[in-house]
Order: sequence, then structure tokens, then C-alpha cells
Amino acid sequence: MLFAEAAEASTSTYTSFDIYVLIFTVVIAIAVIRQLINPKRNLFALGFGTVSLLVFLFMDVIMIKGW
Repeated sequence: MLFAEAAEASTSTYTSFDIYVLIFTVVIAIAVIRQLINPKRNLFALGFGTVSLLVFLFMDVIMIKGW
């Protein structure tokens, strides 16, 4: 029983898709920053990008905790 718990605790949830999630997060962050810098802001794009960035950052935190 003790060995089963140790084996289960040491397993990683890392997959190759995790790299893509991190890259998408960086791309969304760049888009939000560019919208903030732009003097003629599109509020819909800024709001949508901000919500998407928050969701992806939350996903990244949960994903990295599982590694």
C-alpha cells in the first residue's frame, strides 16, 4: 500500500500539449499589451483578450502544479 501511494504521488501529468498552452499564453499576453499600447483601443478586443489571458494563466498555474 505504501509503495502504491509513493508511485501515484510521483507520476507527472506533463504532456507535449503543455508547450502549446504556454505558447498560446505568451501570444495572448502580447496581444493584450499591444491593445493597451495602441492609442486607438478596441475595447471589445481588449476585454476578450484580458479574459482569455486570465483563463490561460489560471490553466498554466494548474498545469504546472501537476508537473
